[in-house]
Amino acid sequence: MADQQPNNQLNIEISEEVAEGTYANLAIITHSHAEFVIDFVSVMPGTPKSKVKSRIIFTPMHAKRFLKALEDNVNRYEAANGTIQDLEQVEIPLNFGGPTAQA
Repeated sequence: MADQQPNNQLNIEISEEVAEGTYANLAIITHSHAEFVIDFVSVMPGTPKSKVKSRIIFTPMHAKRFLKALEDNVNRYEAANGTIQDLEQVEIPLNFGGPTAQA
């Protein structure tokens, strides 16, 4: 009988609602000594108010691991699809193409 390796596989399930995802075009990141908080927001054109759509709370260690994983994925994406333009290189109108805001 062959030696059996321990099963380190993690079974992760996702509900249909979560699998649909939530659109966000703004992330607000704050931190304390114990945690990093990322609020994902969907800012829509012509609306003066937006709501947080999702909040993720990380320990500092998991925030750093997430940063490394995201960087690795961006590097692989750029290797396959070309360089992603940085926001400073793209001119985005402040009204996001909606009507001009008035105070």
